Amino acid sequence: MTEDKKKLNLEELKKELEVCQKQKSEYLAGWQRARADFLNYKKEERERIEEILKYANEELIFKILPILDNFYLIETKLPEDIKENENVKGILQIKKQIVDFLKREGVEELKIKTGDKFDPNYQEAVETTEKEGIEPGIILEITQKGYIINGRLLRPAKVKVSK
Repeated sequence: MTEDKKKLNLEELKKELEVCQKQKSEYLAGWQRARADFLNYKKEERERIEEILKYANEELIFKILPILDNFYLIETKLPEDIKENENVKGILQIKKQIVDFLKREGVEELKIKTGDKFDPNYQEAVETTEKEGIEPGIILEITQKGYIINGRLLRPAKVKVSK
């Protein structure tokens, strides 16, 4: 082989090597972007599933709340003389177990009391009454407790409000 042919062949190989190195860099960068996109997708999907699981029991919990309401109603209507009865204590223990279960599931009772200002974001006015000496929009009575689940409103409290 002559010297010219060797130089020509060497130049062709250098150009081909440059092309290969350029392609390698492009392919590597593309692979790295695709891998990063995939990892981001996996993270977003995991977060989405965790969010779904946080509220998966919401319908079941919503069905349990009327039972809890009845326990609260029974407790307020109990005569003082039978509150120490063992059977009554057992029934009230069931109420406590339901409350504890709901807490573990992320359910919290809305913290409102009579005399608070009415907030339509968390309360539903079931009745408005004129009450002398009380400004409009004040909660007069709580007829049904409200609840939030993991920071989101599950059921608004039902209240009677002054007008």
